Amino acid sequence: MQDFRKLEVWQRAYNLTIQVYRATRSMPAEEKYGLVSQMRRCSVSIPANIAEGCGRETRADLKRFLHIAMGSASELECQLLLAADLDFMNSNVVNELIKHLTTTKKMLNALIRRIKVEITASVRENQQPCRSHQSPTTTYQELTTR
Repeated sequence: MQDFRKLEVWQRAYNLTIQVYRATRSMPAEEKYGLVSQMRRCSVSIPANIAEGCGRETRADLKRFLHIAMGSASELECQLLLAADLDFMNSNVVNELIKHLTTTKKMLNALIRRIKVEITASVRENQQPCRSHQSPTTTYQELTTR
């Protein structure tokens, strides 16, 4: 378990969520329960899943929640593109949000890769060679003459 607030990727995702909330204020009122709600929920999901993963017991759990955060980031990217194409948001605002989002996704991906390497190394470290057919005192000569 680690303090998620110290992770730069969480800080970036959290700030992105604040930016999304501010940017969606000016979207059409009829989208309040549609695209606005979707964009806000998936933007919140990014830092929330990072935080939840950090609160879990294992690195594998953290990795799983980081993947969920990545999925939410991709969902937000799609919704930002849609908002721009429907002229619900200024394209400059959308481009800035996507730029911020792309950096966040790269950081998430790097963290996922790092944790995957740590998990793999830990598994290798804990694996013991199988010695089921030989006693602990078996010599090399005994093994080669069987």
